[in-house]
Amino acid sequence: MLISLHGGHSGEFCHHAFDRLEDMILRYIELGFTHVGISEHIPAPVYDLMYDDEKEAGFTPETLFDSFEAYIEKCTILKHKYSDSIKIFAGFETEAYSGYEKFIPALVKRYNPDYIVGSIHHINDFCFDFSKEHYKKAVESCDGILDFYHSYFDKQYEMLLNLKPQVAGHFDLVRIFDPDYKKRLKEKSVMKKIHRNLEVIKAYNIIIDYNQRALLKNMDEPYPSETVLKKAVDMGIQIVPGDDSHSIKDAGFKINDAMVYLSDQGVVFSESIFSNFLKENV
Repeated sequence: MLISLHGGHSGEFCHHAFDRLEDMILRYIELGFTHVGISEHIPAPVYDLMYDDEKEAGFTPETLFDSFEAYIEKCTILKHKYSDSIKIFAGFETEAYSGYEKFIPALVKRYNPDYIVGSIHHINDFCFDFSKEHYKKAVESCDGILDFYHSYFDKQYEMLLNLKPQVAGHFDLVRIFDPDYKKRLKEKSVMKKIHRNLEVIKAYNIIIDYNQRALLKNMDEPYPSETVLKKAVDMGIQIVPGDDSHSIKDAGFKINDAMVYLSDQGVVFSESIFSNFLKENV
């Protein structure tokens, strides 16, 4: 099996990505993928929660919603069109900003996706992964960097309980612009929250996304870091790689290496890992 469960952002439906969605799927087929999850970002419900590049491009919440609706329709068509060549899961990636508790279940009810990726990109409604400057503002909205980590994992815990996503996206994205993240993740108070969140993931049979995009951005290791990954493996949590692709050239990035590494750690890949990809559970 060759799998990515967090990928398929395309320039057709995501302003900070490139290329057509169908071309990306064709690339996955060319690379020999057996399963791929397409997980486009949800649209921001209000202007203040939009990304800066979306605002600069003149988008509105209404135009983003229209694009998202077109994405769901297109992805569903491609899922059936290429069903003989690849198993496509048509889903989307969540946010956890103000109002998400009602907004995202409404999207799920309306569009009935195969699965969702539960991700955190905002703390106190500040998007922290867009740039170093945005990260700094998000940290400043908290009582220091350690409190920022606490806030992140508390928000993740809340999101996991509220949404019960099939996949937990880039588990420790909180570290994206922190050069001292390895020390921070080992803080007793932080590790306690990490273990708590992993317990929820285990209880709900949620898959952890072993996200390779961090390596594309010249980071030392994928998400989650080795400290978290080994704990998840020891707990028997299912882990599946994701390329978090944003273009044809990103598709499949480091996935072979990731699958070999995970296999060496004792992670087993089989059709049974998709047992929670049942629409009645979304």
